[in-house]
Amino acid sequence: MKSALIIFPGSNRDRDMIKAVKKISKKEPILVWHKETNLPDVDVIIIPGGFSYGDYLRSGAIAARSPIMKQIKQAAIKGVRILGVCNGFQILTEAGLLPGALMRNKSLHFVCKTVKLEVINNKSDFTAGYKKKQIINCPVAHHDGNFFADEKTLSEIEANEQVAFRYANGTNPNGSLNNIAGIFNKEKNVLGMMPHPENLIEKAHGGTDGRTLFESLLGVK
Repeated sequence: MKSALIIFPGSNRDRDMIKAVKKISKKEPILVWHKETNLPDVDVIIIPGGFSYGDYLRSGAIAARSPIMKQIKQAAIKGVRILGVCNGFQILTEAGLLPGALMRNKSLHFVCKTVKLEVINNKSDFTAGYKKKQIINCPVAHHDGNFFADEKTLSEIEANEQVAFRYANGTNPNGSLNNIAGIFNKEKNVLGMMPHPENLIEKAHGGTDGRTLFESLLGVK
């Protein structure tokens, strides 16, 4: 299973993601700078967290217009699996690869803590290792994680079973509508999520609930 990791100026969770992918798959992801216009032939594309372009204009807005995004959109159409975490989620919504938008947290403060997630849809290459309605732990660290969509879009997301994860047990850290923590595209080959599964993959992290996502995504048994 080959993977590529996209790096933007301001990415600061790329090293965490690289280590997670390498530790679980035993293979180094191919690092792709955002100005590249060609993608390597890979099975998985990952857009890590951070503050691309310093979150100027809007979080992810400038990065979504980087040269590499044209190739990522084409890869999505072909069915390549794409994971965007935190700023990666913001970039995917700004690029139109996922519906909705990520706004300023309801508290107007940066939030960094561990929350509870409920697995809503486990019928995907990302979530197949989890049980439906399973409650897992996952860290968050963001300032603009408040998921919003208009009523029509939100209804379509729910009807199409595009919700992957919801914040559970009253741990919604940002005010996201319907407690949404992560969503798929309609085809279920693109996943964006605000929490950081790469930061909970070994006992040294305090738990391994995030590891299952990468084992599912990277084809590790």
